[in-house]
Amino acid sequence: MAELVLSIDQGTTGTTVLLLDPKGRIRGRAYKEIRQFYPRPGWVEHDPEEIYRSAVTLSKAALRAARADAEDVCAIGIANQRETFVVWERNSGRPVYRAVVWQCRRSADICEELRPHEPEISERTGLLVDPYFSGTKLKWLLDHNPKMRMRARRGELCFGTIDSWLTFKLSRGVAHVTDFTNASRTLLFNLERREWDEAMLRMLGVPREMLPLPVASRGPIAEAAAGTIGRRPIPIGAIIGDQQSALYGQGAVTAGESKTTYGTGAFLLMNTGARRIVSRNRLLSTSALGPLGEPAYALEGSVFIAGAAVQWLRDGLGLIKRASDSAALARRSKRSDVYMVPAFVGMGAPYWDSRARGAIFGISRDTNRSDLVRAALDGIAYQVAEVLIAMESDAGQRLEVLRADGGASANSYLMQFQADLLGRSVVVPHMAETTALGAAMLAGLAAGIWRSSADLAALRKEEKTYRAKIPAAERERLLEKWRAVVARVLTR
Repeated sequence: MAELVLSIDQGTTGTTVLLLDPKGRIRGRAYKEIRQFYPRPGWVEHDPEEIYRSAVTLSKAALRAARADAEDVCAIGIANQRETFVVWERNSGRPVYRAVVWQCRRSADICEELRPHEPEISERTGLLVDPYFSGTKLKWLLDHNPKMRMRARRGELCFGTIDSWLTFKLSRGVAHVTDFTNASRTLLFNLERREWDEAMLRMLGVPREMLPLPVASRGPIAEAAAGTIGRRPIPIGAIIGDQQSALYGQGAVTAGESKTTYGTGAFLLMNTGARRIVSRNRLLSTSALGPLGEPAYALEGSVFIAGAAVQWLRDGLGLIKRASDSAALARRSKRSDVYMVPAFVGMGAPYWDSRARGAIFGISRDTNRSDLVRAALDGIAYQVAEVLIAMESDAGQRLEVLRADGGASANSYLMQFQADLLGRSVVVPHMAETTALGAAMLAGLAAGIWRSSADLAALRKEEKTYRAKIPAAERERLLEKWRAVVARVLTR
């Protein structure tokens, strides 16, 4: 009997595939980075075909690592970088442009033109006006390629976030769908009605004919056709945006529960259940899931640059050889007065300044490599702390514990400093890859491998808890200094 679940986590910097058994144990794993393209300052792109190839080849590699066959897989779950999108030909399945990545800022001017409409846009979509979201960049693409818009109106082209793209390719063109969590990140989706919003389509000039069908995250969704991953078709049991998948994987499925994922960016989400909370602090309302995958709402604060700052230290400056070196180096630093504001692609929540750029403050002649590494890690924690403070204000409740996951949650220096800044415990799970776990859980539910909330709870295990060690007065002093340096990079 097929009872393994294949989880594809297609992220910004790479693709991870996990193969899980009914007890939640990882039987096989495969990972590969994907190439980043920066054709102009502020532009970020991916190769859609490379993304698809990575999903297929890594799925096969994970199966080999587990000494399993595709016939042993009962379902596939897909989690993905949410706002990144592809436009492709419906008949051939060929992309007509590179994937435009969520970090790309090419639509900043369009966003400035739309700024007066932000109250209406937020009411309809739960989002703010920022290049982060897919809709304004799709408008840019169609405005700069009139023939593309004409083809889209004729139904010849498909738009989709990465979940749509992978499902279309794996199903060999049978399924053009997206789930509610990904749709809710496009600026085109009515958050409360859970359907494409006609007013937003008109505002952004997007033809409805190119849009996928919105569906629930928990399927069944479609089938990976015979010859893609295995000799026989394999059910695609779930598709979900990566941050909502991590929220689900962490077990934050009822109102008031939260998590932060430390990946390329850092994303703090609080499940608000059936209630949509309208933020007073420029946080986002977005789609989330209840205990068994039913639609719910969440508040979200998005930090654009987190792990990407450490990657920059490694690849851009050559200060470290491996990201894992950063914790030990940061501990060597004696300087808490060096600040790095990593606004490489603007500032996210709660500032939403797409024109802000990064800066380092407080350097002197004796500033060294350890100080810069520490400042980068501290900058991640400061940004998350500001989002959490804003979220507690919006929700009217204190978050007693912060669940942390993602690659940087393995950094013990960062997690301890985060606990110190927040004045509360930070809990890291045994499986840091909760994004992949969440998609696997949903797919396993769809396939009947797991049947209840209790079954899923048994899969989640805590690894380590970090507790605050500094006094409240010191915490406030640090945050006050951070806000002062952030003010110096903001443009509005």
